[in-house]
Amino acid sequence: MHSTRVTKVLPYRPDQLFDLIADVEAYPQFLPWVSSLRAWNRTEAKDGVRSLDAEAKVGFAIVRETFATRVTLDERAKTIEVGLLYGPFRRLRNLWRFTPEGQGTRVQFEIDFEFKSRLLDTILAANARHAADRLIGCFEGRAKRLYGSAASSPATPAPADGAA
Repeated sequence: MHSTRVTKVLPYRPDQLFDLIADVEAYPQFLPWVSSLRAWNRTEAKDGVRSLDAEAKVGFAIVRETFATRVTLDERAKTIEVGLLYGPFRRLRNLWRFTPEGQGTRVQFEIDFEFKSRLLDTILAANARHAADRLIGCFEGRAKRLYGSAASSPATPAPADGAA
């Protein structure tokens, strides 16, 4: 099992970042390695917790894979937990936490994974930290496009059309 944790403070409100990460169907628009994503099996909020299942088709270099996860969204706790349903992983779990910090939000991303294929596991484990940093960077870029630049107040809502 390989574990990676990335923490970064971003100049946006926790609810903005929670909503951005929770919008899994938008991932193909800004995560270059996600070619398609479909969601199903949505549950309604119970005590601020809802879930959905999501299948992603991903590719990097010569690797093309499809995998599915159960995404649990806890709006009160501002956490998003993702667990494996099926795919090329033996194990996959990730957790997002959004905590107010100063004028922004401390974003914590943890991922634990192991691929079924030893070769794939070795190759991707060696690049796990880089991949997690790149993932956070993509979400940060998406937040900037949706909510404005880092210089703008995190309390300022996005323009009605979503343009930055």
